[in-house]
Amino acid sequence: MAVYTTIEDMHRVYKRRVPKMFYDYCESGSWTEQTFTENKTDFQKIHLRQRVAVDMSNRSTRSEMIGQDVAMPVALAPVGLTGMQHADGEIAAARAAGKFGVPFTLSTMSICSIEDVAEHTEKPFWFQLYVMKDWDFVARILQRAKDAKCSALVLTLDLQLMGQRHKDIKNGLSAPPKLTPAVIADLATKWRWGMGMLGTKRRFFGNIVGHAKGVTDAAALGAWTAEQFDLELDWAKIERIRDMWGGKLILKGINDPEDAVMATKIGADAITVSNHGGRQLDGAMSSIRMLPSIVDAVQGDTEIHLDSGIRTGQDVLKALALGAKGTMIGRAFVYGLGAGGEAGVSKALEILHTELDKTMALCGERDVKALGRHNLIMPQGFEDPTVSI
Repeated sequence: MAVYTTIEDMHRVYKRRVPKMFYDYCESGSWTEQTFTENKTDFQKIHLRQRVAVDMSNRSTRSEMIGQDVAMPVALAPVGLTGMQHADGEIAAARAAGKFGVPFTLSTMSICSIEDVAEHTEKPFWFQLYVMKDWDFVARILQRAKDAKCSALVLTLDLQLMGQRHKDIKNGLSAPPKLTPAVIADLATKWRWGMGMLGTKRRFFGNIVGHAKGVTDAAALGAWTAEQFDLELDWAKIERIRDMWGGKLILKGINDPEDAVMATKIGADAITVSNHGGRQLDGAMSSIRMLPSIVDAVQGDTEIHLDSGIRTGQDVLKALALGAKGTMIGRAFVYGLGAGGEAGVSKALEILHTELDKTMALCGERDVKALGRHNLIMPQGFEDPTVSI
């Protein structure tokens, strides 16, 4: 494996090795990509307080997320089409997460099915659900997740309809890719990716094809998906799913204090502050800027995680210092996956852990649980989402 010292190192290799269609799917946002960009740049506006002459020995990044012990407060976020970034990508990422000691979340729109991931991994994983109009499908996929011993349900709330991502439309995004002349020319330069795909049978959406009524091939899948996202999803339906699931529930896609309070009232075990990585409502505030006001609104009544924009261990530290109990990474682990498969994901986690651990020490802290706003120097107005900075 190449020498990687940052997630950005892995990003550069990932871009060379993965077909353009799937690179663009990962590395893009909706419309003008303002929110996609600010998710990253707003982290850079927060500075760290350097402390010296403190005991930096015996440090610990160990914590808990929804009562589960974690090696560091980072979970792998649900990412659709992960199995198109690398052959059997969901299985590879889940294995790496399990070995490292952090949670992995399987997307509804994964290539490898719930059953595939459960069969080829040893640690329980989380399952993410998109709510569909077909409630029979919803009931059955929840039961499949229970049968696979999934330890939490991550219910995504911010994708009742798809935000427009120009690159996906122009590339004709599909799984597997349609072999147009442009795609064939691109694939000819991605031999590592192609060899991996030739060696696997997993090339379709494994949680849907063969499980949803009438969906037996890629063509039927496209029509089914286009009409199935539930535009009428409301808090009553969220409560219905909570009762159907009966286990740990994380509500993902909260980016407003009022919604956070509502999520707390219905008994969510955790909420994930997220704007879907800037892929839905372009022009929405970055997740890190919304985090302080959401933490203040919830007042400790439920656990808070932060998703969207994390590329370094320092980003993880800043989120924790602003009140998150845990974080989620999407693109950061996908870069590692595309660059080097399971070993690449393990390396991405190692990089983030090293950055978190050393930064924590240089801020004068030995325990990740002791991080707080006292470790940060905040720009004026940052914690007020009504102020433009």
